[in-house]
Amino acid sequence: MSAATPDAALGESALWTELGWQPSPGQLEQLLALQQQLRQWNARVNLTRLVEGDDYWIAQVFDSLWPLRDLLQQPSQAPLRCIDVGTGGGFPGLAVAIACPNAQLTLVDSVGRKTQAVQAMAQALGLADRVSLRCERVELTGRDRSCRGGFDLAMARAVAAAPVVAEYLVPLLNQQGQALLYRGQWAAADQADLERALQPLRAQLRHSDQRELPAGRGQRTALWVEATGPCPPSYPRAVGLPSKFPLGQGPSAG
Repeated sequence: MSAATPDAALGESALWTELGWQPSPGQLEQLLALQQQLRQWNARVNLTRLVEGDDYWIAQVFDSLWPLRDLLQQPSQAPLRCIDVGTGGGFPGLAVAIACPNAQLTLVDSVGRKTQAVQAMAQALGLADRVSLRCERVELTGRDRSCRGGFDLAMARAVAAAPVVAEYLVPLLNQQGQALLYRGQWAAADQADLERALQPLRAQLRHSDQRELPAGRGQRTALWVEATGPCPPSYPRAVGLPSKFPLGQGPSAG
């Protein structure tokens, strides 16, 4: 299966068959429009190099959606409040917003030119009523009363090491919420580091999924984390500390 063009990617629905979900005509139109928006904005802002062919349809769209295949196959009728931390060029947030019509998305990034571009793309795609942008460091987001403990799903893709991402995401979860950490290769040592980091956050690894992306695009791992109790108010720590001193890495880790 080649995804060099939209027609090649979608003509026989091979990509969607592998995902186990078929976008509606309107959703497909939005995904194509998102690709065009990325082309236009990349001329002004360096959002992402993954815009054409397999880079877009597999490494962006498919990779954003495959961990959520159960939700896509059995959509929730209740509103789903989601947050995408370190959204960059809008992934996975914009792909999730298109695929999950009941989702309200908050997208966070500390780079103003990126958040402005992604906000404009959401507006152009007709998603402005369900997608909002916050330009700030996520350590601040996690301490904001309007965000802390407020999300059903908190996601981060290609942001930082897993223990760091856990400290970003867990404080954002509501009582029944889950954090989704998108990773590539994943080993037992990585899992041990994450599990140590989750202990002071009062969270646990619920399960992990692994798969190979289509067209030889590499291994991906999805880690699902859930809270075991209220996150202590000392987390997330001050800006910069989670990445400088990751939890679970020794006595200086907090």
